[in-house]
Amino acid sequence: MTARGAAGRCPSSTWLGPRLLLVCLLVSRSIAKEVSEHCSHMIGNGHLQVLQQLIDSQMETSCQITFDFVDQEQFENDTVCYLKKAFFLVEDIIEENMRFKDNTPNANATERLQELSLRLRNCFTTDNGQDNKSCVRTFHETPLQLLEKIKDVFNKTKNLLETDWNIFSKNCKESFNKCSSPGRRVPTWAPPEFNNSEFVFHLLVPSIILILLAVGGLLFYRWKRRIHREPPTLNYSVGRPEGSPLTQDEDRGVELPV
Repeated sequence: MTARGAAGRCPSSTWLGPRLLLVCLLVSRSIAKEVSEHCSHMIGNGHLQVLQQLIDSQMETSCQITFDFVDQEQFENDTVCYLKKAFFLVEDIIEENMRFKDNTPNANATERLQELSLRLRNCFTTDNGQDNKSCVRTFHETPLQLLEKIKDVFNKTKNLLETDWNIFSKNCKESFNKCSSPGRRVPTWAPPEFNNSEFVFHLLVPSIILILLAVGGLLFYRWKRRIHREPPTLNYSVGRPEGSPLTQDEDRGVELPV
């Protein structure tokens, strides 16, 4: 191979490079545009109507079910991170809690929601802490209340995607970490902290006082009872006039004849 021939081959590769780069850019733009349109219009009004039909078909009851869901108060005004956390929980709830008889309208509606949630995964980026239990608490609510929460999540997600299809690429790692950091509000009820020594002191002092009062009352009762049982002591010298024969005889020690 001559130097000229070698040199003749080099321009072909350098000539193809910019063209390949241009093609890649055009393809990437078309893909981005497709994803944009896809995410922006993925949730339609029909999906919200399906959720509303599920809500309307529920029997009014006070019976409650237990499920894990996002504690919205932990996110304050951060709607994007709240929805990113809630999205994966909604998937689990649809699969585990929303179960209906096969081939019924409600079962078909649930399948549509499952398919929608799978397609929506491409519109959400995954952050550290998104799949753990931070920012999550256990709810005890009726099925109607659960469906209202799910509809609210899909409705808010739809509105944000229509405004900005890339809005859920926001990194929410910091927001997720704040939920489990010290000083945050505890979602579930917890007993107030107390000092053990102070608790023992407040418990023992009244008990000791009660025991002392009981012992004192018992001793007082026994003393009064003993006084009432002892016979009075007679004083024979009382009422005897001085110089009486009996007194004189006792003083003399003379025995009287029988």
